[in-house]
Amino acid sequence: MPTSRRLIVGNWKMHGLQADLAGAKAVAEVADTVDLEVAICVPATLIERMRRTVDGSTVSVGGQDLHSGVSGPFTGDISAAMLVDAGAGMVIAGHSERRAAYGENDAQVAVKARAAVGGGLVPIICVGETAAERDADRTLAVIHRQVVDCVPSDLASAAIILAYEPVWAIGHGVTPSLDEIAAAHATLRGALNSIHGDLCRSVPLLFGGSVDAGNVSKVMALRDVNGVLVGGASLDASNFISLLHAADTRRIAHVDRE
Repeated sequence: MPTSRRLIVGNWKMHGLQADLAGAKAVAEVADTVDLEVAICVPATLIERMRRTVDGSTVSVGGQDLHSGVSGPFTGDISAAMLVDAGAGMVIAGHSERRAAYGENDAQVAVKARAAVGGGLVPIICVGETAAERDADRTLAVIHRQVVDCVPSDLASAAIILAYEPVWAIGHGVTPSLDEIAAAHATLRGALNSIHGDLCRSVPLLFGGSVDAGNVSKVMALRDVNGVLVGGASLDASNFISLLHAADTRRIAHVDRE
């Protein structure tokens, strides 16, 4: 990670118990048969057990958040080193739910991203506009600013992933139009290149906005969409497996949209 192959990341959010790992085993078996990179980000309680469950497969395991510190009096938090020790290889930073519920801002996300890289993790840095910002026709300006503020200059050559998550779409079963997704991803790529140049041309860009087996192939065919960050559709093994088959790049024709 990052990789030249398309990337599918499942985010279990605050879901998952020991019993749910049997489904992950089935997902891992399918992941080895599709032309994709697959990762699952789970609650910290499941990272070590998930790592053992998918051991021997191509599936990567990630965490969902981290503290920017190495250690200290931060009850309930978890550091990059702890995540790595548990078996994680990546971590989500700045998910829209963290921003909305806990007031995380771009500066904090940047610090977390830097801590992740320093600790040996690949950060999935999330950006996206609110409903009010979309209604004000500020989507592209907002996500350009977030990229500038959330991707520190010292991470230009680091292994990072950027995810576009329209806040208004998360958890509501709605998705931006294909043209809106294409425009947003072009803005993300342009923002990265304007700040960091060619060093960031290989950064994978993921779309995360109510993706499922029914729409993933159209989203994945868009220029500058290098994969998807999947929430609800990743919780049920059969649904996630259907999504992986639909997203298999051997079945998708790449398209450029004006």
